[in-house]
Amino acid sequence: MIKNKWGRVPLVLLGFALFNTACAQNPPLTGQAFIAEERLVGNSTVLLNNASYLVPLQKLEELKIASVHFSNQYATVFDSLLNKYNKVDLYDGTTYSGNKTLANLTSDLKFYNTVIVQVNDADLSNPDLIDFISSNQKNKNVIVAAFGNGSVLGKLDVITAPVIWTERVSQVSAMYSAEAIFGGIGISQKLTKNYSPVYKTGMGFITDKTRLQYTVPEEAGINAANLQGIDKIAQEAIREHATPGCVVLVAKDGKVIFNKAYGYHTYDNVMPDKLTDIFDLASMTKVSATTMEAMQLTDQGKLSLEKTLGDYIPLARKSNKNDIQIREVLLHQAGLIPDIQSFEKVKPTDHSTDSSAAYPTKVSDHYYLRKDYYKDVMFPEMLSSPLKTRGQYVYSDVSMLFMQEVVENITAVPLNTYVQQHFYTPLGMQTAGFLPLYRFTPDRIIPTENDKEYRMSLLDGYVHDPTSALLGGVAGHAGLFGSANDVAILYQMVLNKGSYGGTQYFKPEVVDLFTSKQSPVSRRGLGFDRWDPIADRHYPSKLASDQTYGHTGFTGTCIWVDPKYNLVYIFLSNRVNPSVGSKLGSLNIRPRIQDVVYEAIAKGL
Repeated sequence: MIKNKWGRVPLVLLGFALFNTACAQNPPLTGQAFIAEERLVGNSTVLLNNASYLVPLQKLEELKIASVHFSNQYATVFDSLLNKYNKVDLYDGTTYSGNKTLANLTSDLKFYNTVIVQVNDADLSNPDLIDFISSNQKNKNVIVAAFGNGSVLGKLDVITAPVIWTERVSQVSAMYSAEAIFGGIGISQKLTKNYSPVYKTGMGFITDKTRLQYTVPEEAGINAANLQGIDKIAQEAIREHATPGCVVLVAKDGKVIFNKAYGYHTYDNVMPDKLTDIFDLASMTKVSATTMEAMQLTDQGKLSLEKTLGDYIPLARKSNKNDIQIREVLLHQAGLIPDIQSFEKVKPTDHSTDSSAAYPTKVSDHYYLRKDYYKDVMFPEMLSSPLKTRGQYVYSDVSMLFMQEVVENITAVPLNTYVQQHFYTPLGMQTAGFLPLYRFTPDRIIPTENDKEYRMSLLDGYVHDPTSALLGGVAGHAGLFGSANDVAILYQMVLNKGSYGGTQYFKPEVVDLFTSKQSPVSRRGLGFDRWDPIADRHYPSKLASDQTYGHTGFTGTCIWVDPKYNLVYIFLSNRVNPSVGSKLGSLNIRPRIQDVVYEAIAKGL
């Protein structure tokens, strides 16, 4: 029986610590002090028993992960960092004492295939814990995170599972070990002396950095004080009622150096914005879902930019859309109208307050659309719409509705299912996806407009865009929801030329093709918006380089990637709450915050 020698800590099963600070993981030290401690930690951290290359973890879509802690005083920060990379459920091992033993813990972990165990010297003095690790390593992926002097290793001689050991016991070492498990940091050290008959001089496995790291600005050559201007601009936005709240994230050189939440979900100031809040990304869907799938299908040779809508959409062959090239569609140069009619065209007989076989499409609370409305009304309107501006740049939601048809016809998989299975889940994006209310409670989702005309409700978890709403919330141009951290993961993958976490999602040349300027008549790439060469527009910001690509969203969001500076900038807000406003744009909130980042980069340390 295991004795309760560690002291009781409340059991946490449903979440992890949230830190609304400039650095996503609330580092205990700042600036150069943090970097100095991190260097000491890095020099004393060794990975052992990794012949099977379990560390860093890969194929996250196949893993169900639990983290078990005992007397590790820094378990909270360790576990919070784990949850930046993937969903990890947390277990307090000290509660398994008395009538409950570690055998009960093993039973409770039966549906997890990966278990991370935090231990120190005091923990390992109990032989039952060694037995717990030994028995679980036989049929699960087990990773041991060991903290303390070399005597820890002597007690782990019988363990064959990977061991990440560091002599340093601090919040920084807890962060470092957690990040190393997922490849946020690479491990490069080997044992410098013999610690036991098993662990000897020269032993140690080398790993590469493959995912985002979470650290202080100084780690990327930026003085944290020079980013304080972000606070002032964000607070100005809230004070001027440009948006009730927002989340800002900055990643440079593959490191998240700034992630902060401001304001509240709504102007009643009841629920503060959190780093993990889920936003309606609006037209960021165009690049974050539809274009991502188009890039992967292009990489696989299943989609050709030179082929036409008629090649992929049989119903388009007898329309004026038949000979429109995919390239034209992605460039918004196909002559397509900006949008089709939405709620104003819906007849009273087309919708109901209750769901049924005849009215299956849920648009919002108490609003259900009749079966096949898209097929009978919306898609025919798209097909019969005029082409008045072909060859010119006219931004069009209809373009991405057609691209949705194209990719779904190629794969025979709905857009939302494809991107979830091929991108979001494998990447470790925990909130990203369509139809968030199927997975999350409304309190985790930032509300948008109070629709008093058609849906007669506050839109919280239902897509703001009316056309997407009538499609049931899944559309090629809008409908995606996600957190800032999720967006950062996705676009770090793109900045990495298609690689993240040891997986290549598409080839570098495909990334270069889609994100570079492809139009002779506009600034656009394929699907992606880009830097505007007309200087007085300062788009997307005054200091962005000509390599910059990304997209904005109507709800008050943006993602911009600048390869010249190895930079990912994300701004998420709900400027349409409680009704659509223009102040976020007129005050230039998004570009001004972006310029603060560039100015801080220029100033350096």
